[in-house]
Amino acid sequence: MLNLDLNKANMDWDNWKNYLKHAVEFATELGVPKDKIQALAEQAGYVLAENVPPANNEQKAVKELWEVADDSEKKVIASLMTKLVSK
Repeated sequence: MLNLDLNKANMDWDNWKNYLKHAVEFATELGVPKDKIQALAEQAGYVLAENVPPANNEQKAVKELWEVADDSEKKVIASLMTKLVSK
């Protein structure tokens, strides 16, 4: 199961992206396949949407998109977040 430090979720957008970037880099270094990283990002999306109020406007926008997305679209959001921090 995914273990998230929810205290790290409430930070400004650039720090949040940096936190995610390091998590993706760490998983990649461990040899975790890209599809598994994206699946973990999707799990994180569910946890964050249910448990963490958005700390900034960007997180609020992502949460609002998440709330109206169907399961397929949530996979896309998770994939895009992973891609965003991996560039």
